[in-house]
Formats: sequence, C-alpha cells, structure tokens
Amino acid sequence: MKLRKLFLVAGLAAIAMSMSAQRAFDVKLYNGRPPYDNGDPQDTAKVRVYLPIEKEATGRAVVICPGGGYTSLSMDKEGYDWGEFFQNQGIAAIVLKYRLPHGEPNVPISDAEQAMKLVRMNATSWKINRNDIGIMGFSAGGHLAATIATCSQGEAKPNFQILFYPVISMVEGYGHEGSRINFLGKRPSKRDEKKYSADMNVSRVTPRAFIALSDDDDTVPPANGVNYYTELYRNDVRASLHVYPGGGHGWGSKIGFRYHEELMMDLKAWLKSF
Repeated sequence: MKLRKLFLVAGLAAIAMSMSAQRAFDVKLYNGRPPYDNGDPQDTAKVRVYLPIEKEATGRAVVICPGGGYTSLSMDKEGYDWGEFFQNQGIAAIVLKYRLPHGEPNVPISDAEQAMKLVRMNATSWKINRNDIGIMGFSAGGHLAATIATCSQGEAKPNFQILFYPVISMVEGYGHEGSRINFLGKRPSKRDEKKYSADMNVSRVTPRAFIALSDDDDTVPPANGVNYYTELYRNDVRASLHVYPGGGHGWGSKIGFRYHEELMMDLKAWLKSF
C-alpha cells in the first residue's frame, strides 16, 4: 500500500511538472527575414511565453527585456527567472531575446515592438487583455523598454512600464558609455543622442511607470532613473520611484540582493494599484 501511494505521489508530481512546463513555450519573433540588419546572421530574435493558470489569469501581460549593456543578454536573472514570479501573480510574462544593435538602434527597437505586437496578436488565445500589456527592462534593457514606452505607437505602445536600474540617457557622460556605443556606434550624432534619450521624449501619453534602482550604483548613474521619474512627474504621468540604500547594479532576480523582499513587496503593491 505504501509503495502504491509513493507511485501515486510521484505520478501526480510528474503531471504537475508537465503542466508547468507546458505553460512556458518559445515563439519565433519573425516568420521571415527580420527588419534591419546588425551584421550577425546568427543573432536571432525570439520570445519565451509564460502563461499563468487560466483560472488565475488577470488578463495582464508584460514583455521583459533583459539587460547586458547591448553587448550580451542576461537571459536568466533578468529574464526567465521572472516568468514564474509573474505567473504566480496571474500575469503572463513574455521574455524577449532581442538582437543586439552593433550600432544600429532600429534592430532591438524593431524586435521589442514586434514582441508587443505579437502579444496583442495572440491576446485572445493567450487570455490577455490587449489594453493591459506592459514592458519591463533591466539596465540597457531598461533603456530599450523606456524607448518603446516613450516613442512607439499603436499596437507597439505599452500600457505600463517597469524599469530596474535603467540606462535612460544616450547623451555622453550621463548614461552608460558601453551601452551608448553599442547602441548608437562610436560617433553618434547629437540628434541621435537626444532622440534615444527616454527622458527627453516623455509626454502626457507616456504610460505609468515603476522604477527601481540602488543609490550606490556605480555602473549606471542613479540620476538616469531619477531624471526619468522627474520628467514623468512634470508631465502628470503616474510613476513610482524606489531608490534602495545599497545593492549596486545588476541584481535582477537575486534573492541575495539586500533589499529583495522590500523590492518584491513594492512591485506587487504597485501592480495591484491599477
């Protein structure tokens, strides 16, 4: 009898694991040739979709853009690790593996816009409210998310934004030099520097924002997120700014981040506020 119970428990666990695995799946971002070219044919774009249990689904979704200075992507701690968190909140998570720019900013921008459009295109089958789709980004991915939030239109425009220790400015000396060069190239024009500085593109139709960063961030100056919040405030856009006393840069999903519990509570509270 005990052996039979053991097999039953093991079988139920296997089924549960199988159901969990089925709630996450990969989707190619483009059926054919993607727009724009970064010179690397091996660099492809895709999304991994994490859907919550249908009875717990709120209809909300978020497209997640990992960081990496526009030279690599931190797919786990700033991407896939967040899938389960959002699933548990009844929120669909769509983790974007975008192509790196190599000096051509339209490459990652077109990928992020396509990801937003893809979610809306599949809103009915994925049980998502097409008017409750946000974008989230970390570091350079935060810059990509903020760029989409401030500049994209129509089906590509998000309804809210979540930014962790974001690069905001592309003006020399204000943002993150590595991200700036990788995104715009070694000799960007002043016009492009301003065009791709999210704080210079905030308007009254920019979506609400949650911004989190550390006061001792030595990689991306905290002023990036603070200045962005200030511009949102000036334009009457609802925003929540959280500056933690320590932690540096790039903590992502790390439980070892000193203020991890406070961060998760703050984020959950914000998500429930609208």
